[in-house]
Amino acid sequence: MIPLQVGDIVRLRKPHPCGSIDWKVMRTGMDFRIQCLGCQHQAWIPRIKLERNLKEILPRVDEN
Repeated sequence: MIPLQVGDIVRLRKPHPCGSIDWKVMRTGMDFRIQCLGCQHQAWIPRIKLERNLKEILPRVDEN
């Protein structure tokens, strides 16, 4: 199990239709809510599917 937390930025293998491949983790658990950093679209994705499609975890950006 990959340790992901709310606020982490993840890069997925396949791009979103808007062209972005970077997503922000909004909620964790059995399912994840992720938000596209290109168009702000939010989607629910099961943990196992997210971990399979994960390319890399990017350094966190502080929002302060």
